[in-house]
Amino acid sequence: MSKAGDKQSKTPPQVRLMIGDCPLDEGSGGFHTHINPATGKPQAEIPLAGVTEIDQAVEAAERAFEIWRRVPGAERRDLLLRLAGLIRENAAEFGRLAALDCGIPVMVGGTFAPQIAAEWITYYAGWADKIEGQVVLSYPSDDFAYTLSEPYGVIGMITTWNGPLVSLGMKVPAALAAGNTVVIKPSEISPFVTQFFAELVERAGFPAGVVNMVPGGPAAGQRLVEHPAVQKVSFTGGPVTARKIMHSCAEALKPMVMELGGKACNLIFADADLDNAAEQAVYESLGVLSGQACAIPSRVAIEHSVYDEVVEKMASIASKLPVGDPFDPATLVGPLISEAAVKRVKGLVDEAASSGRMRLVMGGERCGGDLAGGYYMAPTLFADVDPQDPLAQGEIFGPVLTIHRFNNEEEAIAIANATPYGLGGYLHTSNIKRGHRVAAALKTGNVYINRARTLAAQVPFGGVGISGFGREGGRPGLEEFLRHKNIGLSQ
Repeated sequence: MSKAGDKQSKTPPQVRLMIGDCPLDEGSGGFHTHINPATGKPQAEIPLAGVTEIDQAVEAAERAFEIWRRVPGAERRDLLLRLAGLIRENAAEFGRLAALDCGIPVMVGGTFAPQIAAEWITYYAGWADKIEGQVVLSYPSDDFAYTLSEPYGVIGMITTWNGPLVSLGMKVPAALAAGNTVVIKPSEISPFVTQFFAELVERAGFPAGVVNMVPGGPAAGQRLVEHPAVQKVSFTGGPVTARKIMHSCAEALKPMVMELGGKACNLIFADADLDNAAEQAVYESLGVLSGQACAIPSRVAIEHSVYDEVVEKMASIASKLPVGDPFDPATLVGPLISEAAVKRVKGLVDEAASSGRMRLVMGGERCGGDLAGGYYMAPTLFADVDPQDPLAQGEIFGPVLTIHRFNNEEEAIAIANATPYGLGGYLHTSNIKRGHRVAAALKTGNVYINRARTLAAQVPFGGVGISGFGREGGRPGLEEFLRHKNIGLSQ
């Protein structure tokens, strides 16, 4: 079990498969050697679920569903509120575990992530006792109908490694508030946060089997998706894996929620608050999770009259980003997730820098010195980038930002819409009419004007195009886990 309180301990917890009330120290999927991305050294052996343990977890969730679906909404509400409180109380421990999991700096993993997760849980707790049906009269006939909003049953959830607590907060409480039970397959790359989350679910008093946690590889994920008792799948990850999941779900006509990748563009108009715009462009693209996030503005397009000024501001800000040990409270940029990730990002950067197609403003190198043993890349800015360049079209998933120039509003919109992704869009302007006009023209599921807050629990979050479909957040996020039954009655 994880122990909160020792903020600086770099000893990882023992990971178990959390199945009903029977945690397992090993699974038929073998073990995964977990590497600390800050040091490049092995730090734990993670038990992996195989088909057998996935079946056991789904069976536990099925049994629990028959209990959980009948728990009054007010009780589900109170349990979720208790869980939200426990997450807030244990924020420091989540920060410690996130640093060990995937190198998330404690200033992010121990503050931002617990705050977001607790807010989402609190929000959906408020829905648990407000799920209602509708009576439909058929005047002047004596017939009428009424509807029931019912949970699906067992939900299979596959979460990504790069923001485990936020991903759990966006998925699990909505499903539980609606009366479903869940089987979570976290990435074996980042199991510690999910393990502690499952422990707090138990501590909050949820019935055994309502939440099951089974880290595993591709075979475990495939079995979870294909299991006939799993009624719906919620997945966060990349388009390649999503297509495989969709193929499996199609065979059973099983519904899905897909929150996939992104290549968001940040449009900065000349009339914007340029200091604020430059700060967001750097901090949210290079600082947040070291660029390893789906909705961040990994492209920035700047109006020509202020282009050089904003590029200079961005370079100045980026040069001061604190890169280092994720356990250091001052660190904002931690390591990438693996050696393979560093090599992939470094290869993309080297090719772009040597091609002559763009200008390397700063960065581009792997960090040395005290950071040489870990998986660190220096924050990197490329200017004068063609919007159609491969570096501007694909997800880099590293601290690399491409900068583009536009001459007018129409060109700005065209640049922003120039990729097949459609998860997030950002823009800065003091002209609110332009803000609304441009936001409406962007082909994306979310638009944030003048640094508006992202990931608010009260509003839907999700993408279009190859960024996925379905929504997390707001009433639409609850509806993803409810189905509506019509009952007609003749008197």
